[in-house]
Amino acid sequence: MAVSLREYRAKIKSTQSMKKITRAMELIAASRIIKAQQHAAAAEPYARELTRAVSAVATFSNVDHPLTTEKDDPKKAAVLVICSDRGLAGAYSSSVLKEAERLTEKLHSEGKEVEYYLTGRKSESYFNFRGREFVKSWTGFSDKPEYANAREIGDELVAAFNAGLEDPAEGGQAAPERAVDELHIVFTRFRSMLTQEPDVIRLLPLEVVEGTEAPPSDEVLPLYEFEPSESEVLDALLPKYVNARIYYCLLQAAASELAARQKAMKSATDNAQDLIEKYTRIANQARQAGITQEISEIVGGANALADATAGSE
Repeated sequence: MAVSLREYRAKIKSTQSMKKITRAMELIAASRIIKAQQHAAAAEPYARELTRAVSAVATFSNVDHPLTTEKDDPKKAAVLVICSDRGLAGAYSSSVLKEAERLTEKLHSEGKEVEYYLTGRKSESYFNFRGREFVKSWTGFSDKPEYANAREIGDELVAAFNAGLEDPAEGGQAAPERAVDELHIVFTRFRSMLTQEPDVIRLLPLEVVEGTEAPPSDEVLPLYEFEPSESEVLDALLPKYVNARIYYCLLQAAASELAARQKAMKSATDNAQDLIEKYTRIANQARQAGITQEISEIVGGANALADATAGSE
């Protein structure tokens, strides 16, 4: 019984240490999520106004820009999967990867080949473990993305989208094996501290997204004058739009990751407290049983000694 009591005391001590760790991680995630929400909220007006500008330019200009033109008979699609660099965030990464798998099945059913671009070590590990190929991955900034990260990703994806459009006769290097006809992004949209939903958007060819709320149907878009030309304005504006949309998705994913981690660590802390209480109760029962047994042995020994003394007299 003493051995069992010692084991339970060791379990209580280790569970208390684990509780301190999960509680600290919960507090860290709670402190960081406020900044992540603020960054997402600060980026939203810029993304919304840039979307309005792109919407007006793309709608009222007569230029057929590669980023706004649907390709005939699309055969290849690029999928950007935004996951986390670290674990201990519940089902956050697995939900995104499941959504990516559903999107892959949909694209395959449409007869399209899929190329993957990954952010986060979790998505990279997922593909490496299964021996699946991907074009490129970016890691190290999932919970605190910067615009420079989004620009690097956006430049790579836009280059892949335009890879087959260069004319070798004019000195361009066409790369049909890298050219893609569509670009999709799989990320987690932050709804609230309790709700984060995996989502998919098609970014290219251009699908204008008007922030979080649809504009009124009777809203009149502003008029624009193009200087020096419509095509040059679109050449400068559309890559910025793509980068802004990717950056907004990264910020949404970062806030969702921290919220999921806080929720998972709170659940782990509560479970650790329940285990501590359970082990304490069992240890007290074992201790009480050991005391009762020792008292019974002492009483039994005293009675036997008394009986032996009475018999000798």
